[in-house]
Formats: sequence, structure tokens, C-alpha cells
Amino acid sequence: MINVLLRYFKTGQDKPLLEDKEKIDRLYHRKRNQVIWGVLIGYSFFYTVKVNLSIAKKPMLEAGVLDVDQMGYIGAALLYVYAFGKFANGFLADRANIRKIISIGLLGAAVVNLIFGLVNHFYLFFVLWAINGWFLSMGSAPSVVSICQWYSNNERGTRYGLWAGAHNLGELINYLGTAALVYWLGWRAGFIAPALVCLVVAIILFRVLADRPQTYGLPHVADWRQDYSAGRSSEKSVGKLQLEVLRHPVVWIMCISSALMYMARYAVLSWMPFYLQQTRGYSEKTVGVVMFPYAIAGLCGALFSGFISDRLFNARRNIPALIYALIEIFALILLYLIPPGHFWADMIAMGMFGLGIGGLVVFLAGLIAIDVCSKKAAGAVKGVIGLFSYIGAATQDWISGLLVENTRHIVAGKQTYNFDNAFYFWIGSSVLSMLLALAVWNAKPKE
Repeated sequence: MINVLLRYFKTGQDKPLLEDKEKIDRLYHRKRNQVIWGVLIGYSFFYTVKVNLSIAKKPMLEAGVLDVDQMGYIGAALLYVYAFGKFANGFLADRANIRKIISIGLLGAAVVNLIFGLVNHFYLFFVLWAINGWFLSMGSAPSVVSICQWYSNNERGTRYGLWAGAHNLGELINYLGTAALVYWLGWRAGFIAPALVCLVVAIILFRVLADRPQTYGLPHVADWRQDYSAGRSSEKSVGKLQLEVLRHPVVWIMCISSALMYMARYAVLSWMPFYLQQTRGYSEKTVGVVMFPYAIAGLCGALFSGFISDRLFNARRNIPALIYALIEIFALILLYLIPPGHFWADMIAMGMFGLGIGGLVVFLAGLIAIDVCSKKAAGAVKGVIGLFSYIGAATQDWISGLLVENTRHIVAGKQTYNFDNAFYFWIGSSVLSMLLALAVWNAKPKE
């Protein structure tokens, strides 16, 4: 069964190189446009069936469907499976037909979400959300591999940043569209509606995404653009280059740095709506509005991160990464200190956090390490860092759940929670992440 699946996902054979330069240019331009818009829009919809649980937490809690502990375990189940799935699918992506692996991943996640919205038992929720994590893990590393296959070194940062903004676009859809559906129709709509949309998007992705350029008779992208700024493409096998990834010290440092950053990122994704509802008194509908700047600013942070590092810092990522980290830490401190009743201050703080985390996801969770490794092993880089990132995110989810649940008490017949310890945990993780990232300040790009 596994061999059948591997053969299905395997990249196609190289075709004889086309000789007509105009045809090569025309085909390259068309495919590149399809690839970048396909991974951008496609990956954004992965997030509509990934973080929708955060919007549904309060109504599910009020309906007695789940308690806070159980929500933490369900969220952790997705993230742990997602972590190991990113590792496996990252290594697979270096040898895979990207068109197939991404579209099948979104299709599977859509089906799981559809079922999730129809059941009503903790253990079923737990198993389904874990399965969802595996399908969702088929989106990230393959998207990065596709960008590396179709874009060369001195333009890759800009496109990577554009793609990295996809998760913010998905979160934006979630905070506005899914939040409104949950408010009007109940928590089940937060899973069923995104699932139906993603079924359609998966079919579209199967048609518009592309395999490697060489499978269409096109030259390597570095040869086509005459861009050898990171050296010429290695002649080593993919397997040997993937082993080099596992031995590279920069990759391991970025694994830990990204894991700590993801603790803060997923703390906000998983717990901030609940925090704002509990401590600020926002409704399910209003909290989506407060979270809106996070998604918009995060999109801007990701979009401009690669562009800034490519154009202003000659493809060096260290200085903008430090700036983004300082913004993110300061925003977390603000979110903790702002007293209730300051709607606009909450929105500004959420926007600052989104801006900082948007850039850090680009740099710490992939681009810095991808730059110093062969692009033939980009999937392995993304897979290894993804493994650590989401182990960090998953560990955060159940630790945060315990930290919050242990403060629960009843006031005037209503459950209340204290988030002090959780915020100390999230801010401390962010500071350690920044310090580790500084350790690879002088890392140099390589093909």
C-alpha cells in the first residue's frame, strides 16, 4: 500500500530539453505564475481547516461539548501529528509531484473537517483532529519545494515571503468568515462550511499546480535566469543532500529557535480568542474583529520580509529577523499589560504581534536554513524545522491549557480564568527564540 502511494506521488521523468527559447520563456512564465498563485491561495485555505477550532472553543465550552483541558489535548493532537507529518512529507516533497501532494492534502483535511462538524464525542474529536494534522502537513514543505524549483536565489526571498503570507490570509478568512458563521449558526458551521469550500479549492489546485520544470522539458531555473548567486546546482543525489541537512549546525539552531517562536505563535492562534473573551468581555463576533489586525499585519510582515531582505540587505535575513523579533516580543507584553476596555489598544497590539510573527515565520521557520543548504533538499530543511516547530506548538497547547485550567474559579456563578503564568511562558519562549537566532548571524547562502 505504501509503495503504491509513493509511486503515485513520485515526481515525473525529465523530458528532453526544449530548444525553442521563446517557447521555454513562455512556458516558464505561465507555470511560474500558476505555481506562486496556486501555493499562495491554496495554502491559505489549509489554514481555514486548521485554526477554526480556536474560534469554536468558547461556544463548544458553553454548550458543554468540551472543557478547556480537552481542547488543549485536541489541539496538541493535531500539532504533534502535524509535526511528524511535516518531517515525513518534507523529505517526500523533494522527490514528489507537488501538484498531487498539495491537492490531496487539502482534500483529506476538508473531509476530516466535514466529519468533525457532525460528531459529538471527545475521543472522536481527538482522533479526527489528529488525522487532520497529517493531511495538513502535506501543504507547507511541498509549497516551499515548488518555490525553490521555479524561482532562483535572488528572487526566492520575495516569493517565499509572499507565500508565507498565505497563512495570514487563511487566518483572516477564519477570523471574519468562520467567526461570523459560528456566531450566527453555531460551532458546527465553523467546521462544515470551510470543509465544503476546501473541497472545491483542492480540485482547482490539482489542475493549476506543477511538477518540476525539468518534467516539462525546461532547464533548471538557475540556468534559465543565469542566477548563480548561491553557486551552481549540486550534482549530488537528493538523498546525500538530505543527509547534509541533518548534519548542518545552522539547521539545528533554527529548529530550536523556530520551535520557541511557534510556542508564542500558536499560543495566540489557539488561546488569544479565548483570552480576549474571558478577560476583555468580547463576544465571538467581536473577537474576530479584534483579531483582524493580526491577520492583516501578519500578511504584510510576511510579504515584505522576503522583499526587504532581498532588496535592502542583499538576501541576508539576520537584521530584519531581529527587528521582527523585537516587535513580536513587545506586542506580547502589551497584550498582557493592556487593561480591559481599550478596544483600539487591543487591536494595535494584535497588529504588532501579527507583523512580527509574520516575518519570523519566513526567516526562522525556513528561509535562513534553506539559504545555507542545497535547494534540492529544501523539503528536508522545511520538514526538519517543521517537526521541531510544531512539537513546540503542540507542547505549548497542552501546557497553556493546564496553566489556564489550573487558575479556574467560579465568580458569581460564572467560570473565570487567570492568564498570568501562560503569558510568562509565551514571552519567555519568544525571548529565547530571538537569542538563538542571533547565534547564526553570519550564516552564508549556498546552492
